[in-house]
Amino acid sequence: MLTRRFLTVKEVADLVQVSEASVRHWIKLQQLRAIDLGREWRVIPRDLEAFLATHETCRAASPPVEAAGRSREKRDAGA
Repeated sequence: MLTRRFLTVKEVADLVQVSEASVRHWIKLQQLRAIDLGREWRVIPRDLEAFLATHETCRAASPPVEAAGRSREKRDAGA
C-alpha cells in the first residue's frame, strides 16, 4: 500500500514562498525531482528537502565568519 505523502506544485510553491511557475521551472530543468502524473506533477518531501539543501548558501551548523575569526584571534593572543 502506498504510504508516501506527495506535494503538489502549489503546495511546494507555498512552502518555499515562490510562484508555481518557479517550481515548474526547477522541475523542467531537472533540478527538482518530481513525478509526472498525467497533467500534474508531484514532489516527494525528501526530494524537496534535497533540492533546498543543494541551494543553501551555507550549512546551518557552520559558525558565522566573525565568530570563527574571533576564536582564532583569542587563540593567537593566548599563545
